[in-house]
Amino acid sequence: MRAKITYFITAAVLVFYFVLVGGRGLMLIRHGTLLTVTFGVAVLILPVIGVWFLWKNTQFARRANALAAELEAEGGLPVDDLLRTPSGRIDRDSADAVFAKRREETEDAPDDWRAWFRLAVAYQDARDTPRARKAMQRAIALHRSSPPAPSASPAEPALPSPGPHSSPSGD
Repeated sequence: MRAKITYFITAAVLVFYFVLVGGRGLMLIRHGTLLTVTFGVAVLILPVIGVWFLWKNTQFARRANALAAELEAEGGLPVDDLLRTPSGRIDRDSADAVFAKRREETEDAPDDWRAWFRLAVAYQDARDTPRARKAMQRAIALHRSSPPAPSASPAEPALPSPGPHSSPSGD
């Protein structure tokens, strides 16, 4: 919860900053000289990039949280039983051992978003944020491309879904 509050406060401060910078850019453009218009346009580019970056990060966080909620409902969230240092940081050897296990699971089921989600958590525990983000992006992409789970109605039993490696072309 604390991370969400921090994220929203940071996002609000950034939006406030974007509005201030955008206002300054518009003031420069209104001044009307070639130099001020050029600077004004350049200044307006910064908030546009910032808003895009903030939007993409917010989408990523929402999608990752949705996957976590779905995995939690299934009872498949990884258990945090990692050893900790006296300061509370995750022990590197403990994180490496869990990472090796998660990597094997992902290699065994490369099309399973759940395995990629757990691998992303293992990367994060091992303090490899760039790879954690890439693994989570892969989990999100696999989840979006996977067919939704069939909902069984009382009148019709649900049909079993095909295995993860079957494809129409027989690959």
